[in-house]
This record gives sequence, C-alpha cells and structure tokens, in this order.
Amino acid sequence: MRKIFLVGYMGCGKSTLGRKLARRLDAEFVDTDARVEEHEGASVADVFRYEGEERFREIEREVLEAAIRQDDSAVISTGGGLPTWSDNMECMNRTGFTVYLRRTPEQIARCLSPYGRQKRPRLRGLNDEELVAFMTRDMAAREPFYAKAALTVECGAMTDDEIGNFILDAFHERILR
Repeated sequence: MRKIFLVGYMGCGKSTLGRKLARRLDAEFVDTDARVEEHEGASVADVFRYEGEERFREIEREVLEAAIRQDDSAVISTGGGLPTWSDNMECMNRTGFTVYLRRTPEQIARCLSPYGRQKRPRLRGLNDEELVAFMTRDMAAREPFYAKAALTVECGAMTDDEIGNFILDAFHERILR
C-alpha cells in the first residue's frame, strides 16, 4: 500500500494537508482537481459550466485511474464529489489507504475565502446562511460515501500537524499488519 487518498467535503483542507503529508513521506502529491484542470486546460468551474458535471466526473475518474497506475508512492487529494461517483470509493479502498477528513459545515464556511467560494461552482453566490444550509444538505448526501474510508479524522479541534501525525500513525500501523 503506497497511496493515501484524502477524501472529504470541498474546503475541508485535503490539498493543504496532502502537500504536508507528501513532504513528510517523501511521496508525490496529486491533487485531482489540479490534474483535471491540466487535462482540460480550463478551471474546474469552467469544465462544470461548459461540459457538465457528468463529463467532469468522467475526466476525474481518468485522473484517478492514472494516479493509481503510477508506481510511485503518493498522497492523493480528491475532489469533494469524486468518492460519490461510480465505484470511485471502492477503487480507492482497494488500491490504497483512504482517509476521510471530517469537518462541520460551520467550520468549513469560516475557512472559505470569497475566492474559495467563487472557484467552487456549487457555492457561488451563496451568503453565509445559505452556504451552511447548502453544505449541511450536501454533506449529508455524501456522508455514506465518505464513511467508507478506512480512517475518519474529526478535524475540528486538531491542528494540521496533529491531523498529519494521526494519519501517519494509522497508515504505518496498517502497513505493519
């Protein structure tokens, strides 16, 4: 097992934490949203807008499969909806160590900058109250998929370093089994 997949809702810190974990493990860092943007030559928001969610999810799956095929160790930060499409969550569980970074809608809303809201197509134009209400509903629908992860981390009261240590301890324990 040489891959760690970070799953969770948009804005929960997967990319930030993923970069830190990859450095600590001397592994490659893969951000599936960034890879989709490279593949398409357009932002995630534009792919959603002009090609539709179905096409976006297909490209996202291609990016996931390419990351899995790589021989190198990697920490892979997935888009928030990637685990909910097709058999992506099962595929990640078969090929690596999946980690669900769980935060509440209120915690995520407090951390999302105006730019962070704008770059996420489904959050554009929502005020604070609407944002929390939307995320509460959306996260409830996604929870059954995220809950399939090998490890769930309640991130609310932890620092990035504490989260990283928790994940690495669990990862190394899994490897030693």
